[in-house]
Amino acid sequence: MKQAVARLLRWSLGLAFGLLSGALSPGAPANILLIISDDHAWTDYGFMGHAQLKTPRLDRLAAESLCFTRGYVTSSLCCPSLASIITGRFPHEHKVVCNDPPRPAAMPAKDFYQSQAFRTGRERLTRFLEETPTLPRLLKAHGYVSFQAGKWWQSDFSRGGFTHGMTHGDEGKGGRHGDAGLEIGRKTLKPIEEFIDAAQREKKPWLVWYAPMMPHDPHTPPERILKRYEAAAPSRPVARYWAMVEWFDETCGQLLDFIEARGLSEETIVVYVADNGWITNPETGRFAPRSKLSPYDGGLRTPILMRWPGRVPARRIEIPVSSVDIAPTLLAAAGAQAPSGLPGIDLLKEGAGRERDSVFGACFAHDGVDLDRPASGLRWRWVVSDGWKLIAPAAHNVPEGKVELFRIVDDPLEMKNLAETAPGEVVRLRERLDAWWEGRP
Repeated sequence: MKQAVARLLRWSLGLAFGLLSGALSPGAPANILLIISDDHAWTDYGFMGHAQLKTPRLDRLAAESLCFTRGYVTSSLCCPSLASIITGRFPHEHKVVCNDPPRPAAMPAKDFYQSQAFRTGRERLTRFLEETPTLPRLLKAHGYVSFQAGKWWQSDFSRGGFTHGMTHGDEGKGGRHGDAGLEIGRKTLKPIEEFIDAAQREKKPWLVWYAPMMPHDPHTPPERILKRYEAAAPSRPVARYWAMVEWFDETCGQLLDFIEARGLSEETIVVYVADNGWITNPETGRFAPRSKLSPYDGGLRTPILMRWPGRVPARRIEIPVSSVDIAPTLLAAAGAQAPSGLPGIDLLKEGAGRERDSVFGACFAHDGVDLDRPASGLRWRWVVSDGWKLIAPAAHNVPEGKVELFRIVDDPLEMKNLAETAPGEVVRLRERLDAWWEGRP
């Protein structure tokens, strides 16, 4: 009863101080649950209109959130995308532009992952991240404890500034995605639950990084879920992917139920984003060409959800936003000073997104070329602005590539290239893209 009265009082104070517009509470800092899906297309949710997929818990979260349906990640590849989420910077700024370091010519991947060259390259990428302020490191200065669970490429969790975590950087045994951290979601949620309970006992605000390797392959969903999709899906590989999405949705619901059972819903900001997109090849079960690793929305677009009950009203917003906006938003909500030069904006501010006319990003090679020169692995740059999307290939890596222009609001699957029929838009957007890349205002 006392807890319910206290929550009501905090909510009333929120109204009095204008907290519904995203202003900060004068009370304790909010807890943060950051949910990051893995290889998940922007179309593959009930609330985004998928006809067969069942995502009831994410649908409910979207209905309770500030729901940005036109979110974008900075790159369509897991490692650089995750590094951008945790730093609030673009890949060419934090320098983690690839999944793997350069592989010596003629060395098979299976041998490379066991080699000294691989370990040396991964250590270099990890040091890039250590040299860049990260969300957990910045929050630690404000009394937060933090927990890493799931995908994490940069060696031990502590290298990213987390105070607690599951990944220890087992590169010597071929670990890449996050070694023991990958048990989260697929096998258990208990480590997160124990961390939250411990933080509550210590009266510490907390950040949880929940980035399970889901629905990422291997697509090994429970049979009870797979059976529901075998008849509806166009092929068994697609059915397995769809079932993985629903399994991931279940785990999100379990975490949200745990937070609610502990009476922490109103004290916790929940943020959702996918690290990059995925379209299943119906024959092979691998990803299709216009998804992961590509410059198309199938690899780059994601809904971004932000739920803060009693503080932020639920509504659906169609303005393009970026994953680089997540870090400055959460730092502001925690009352922490953001590092100078962050390119993102606070999405909880009234009118957020309207002050910015473009969203940018770049796609790089899966394996690095020269780790100290990010542009060496560049394949495409892209910009979304005023309902248009321009894709510009990098001539040194995609010599056969052509500039592509799409009226993205009318052609979300990017089927009609308008570059030749709208040359003025190409020139305008190319200038905007170059100015962003070169750091010009």
